[in-house]
Amino acid sequence: MSTATVAGVTVDTRHWIGGQRVASAETFDSVSPIDGTVIAQVSRGGRAEADAAVAAAKAAFPAWAKLSPQERGAILHKVADNIEAHIEELAQLETHDNGSLLRSHRRGVMPRVVMNIRYFADYAMNDLKHPEFETRGHTNHVTWDPSGVAVIITPWNAPLMLATWRIGPALASGDTVVLKPPEWAPLTASYFAQLAHEAGLPAGVFNVVQGFGVEAGAPLTENPDVSRICFTGSVPTAKVVARAAAENLIPCSFELGGKSPTVILDDADLDLAVELAIEQYDNAGQVCLAGTRLLVQKGIAEAFAAKFAERAAQIKQGDPRDEETQIGPNIHLKHVERVTGFIDRAKADGATIAYGGEVNTALGTHYIKPTLVIDAPVGSEILTQEVFGPVLTMQTFDTDEEGLALANGTEFGLAACVVSGNRERAEAFTKFLVAGTIWVNCFFVRDLSAPFGGSKRSGIGREGGLWSFDFYADVKNTVFAPNGWK
Repeated sequence: MSTATVAGVTVDTRHWIGGQRVASAETFDSVSPIDGTVIAQVSRGGRAEADAAVAAAKAAFPAWAKLSPQERGAILHKVADNIEAHIEELAQLETHDNGSLLRSHRRGVMPRVVMNIRYFADYAMNDLKHPEFETRGHTNHVTWDPSGVAVIITPWNAPLMLATWRIGPALASGDTVVLKPPEWAPLTASYFAQLAHEAGLPAGVFNVVQGFGVEAGAPLTENPDVSRICFTGSVPTAKVVARAAAENLIPCSFELGGKSPTVILDDADLDLAVELAIEQYDNAGQVCLAGTRLLVQKGIAEAFAAKFAERAAQIKQGDPRDEETQIGPNIHLKHVERVTGFIDRAKADGATIAYGGEVNTALGTHYIKPTLVIDAPVGSEILTQEVFGPVLTMQTFDTDEEGLALANGTEFGLAACVVSGNRERAEAFTKFLVAGTIWVNCFFVRDLSAPFGGSKRSGIGREGGLWSFDFYADVKNTVFAPNGWK
């Protein structure tokens, strides 16, 4: 079948290439983590579809690139308007496809999809400029020129929002796009393609190739006609992408997850600290930015642990369609096995499972109970490697210097959260904290104009605001002589 109906929403499950639906001979199942049922059979692309999509994007590039930012922006605003008119359908599709909370999709995630498109369209129209400056009487004029075809490969934890975080600036820059959505949650990408087409986005400017990484993703990253590659995912896969890109010297932007700390200093407001720590269970722990390592100063550790345990016991886990649910399922049985494997190995290493640590079988096969691991040996896997599930660890420290060393003690550096009652102390602590984004007495406050990316093995590059355009566009400087004009 070429379509699927999910929660009353009909979505075409074929690829979107050059303004047309393209079927593959093979399909793969999209399984809902809510109850483990197959909700769609999706075209399974390979090299032929990947090459066709890049060719379509390359053919559409000259006309799209020649449009002014205002002309492109007008089209992108129509795309955003059509997305906004279908937030409920997108929310339903993504909740059934990846198990994230329906209320979050309605109120936050899908409105952010709209914002991603509008913000970057407006930025290109109004803010993408640099003051002219002189060099020995000569005038320097800086521009951001479209670079070509951008390949965007996105993860399953927030597939459409994270895709449009890249699609928005790429299209606003004048690039054309080929998107490879995650095979575990592909449906909203296909629905987005339909909405963009209905809003007047020209054929070939945006393309979707569905399938598995080795079969569909690899041919995209190996294609010499690609000008930019954006990838969000694991470090091992990023290395494969980087090797392919290096063959053709294609610039890459990588966001590779993290093992972020939530540092709670002994002058912190304990109630605030507990609430911020509980937030790290958001989306069943499937958040790259999550501060899963709770680092608590010893003077307040006992009081914090008691309050945290009391608060964690109140978390409601259940069907993500229920308004009262706070934590839903994990994405896929393979991922459930991965997360529980981390928990089992932590126990084998000598750690203690303070609570949780198992699948909530009363709800189904995909629901891992919120888990806290304590007393893990320093340097052990559970303290250093990304779990990407509802699993937090807790460690204690004496001095701020020791806390800083613990916070910086992994190979990752994506984000961090610091809780303190003293502004100067917090500033001193964050000065040497290695992370792309740090929140002090807050969490998950994001502005699209702010730089986003990771340090160390959490990624390469920064995106957001001007940083996005610096990546997707070719930045050019034209120098004009002061005389000789007629």
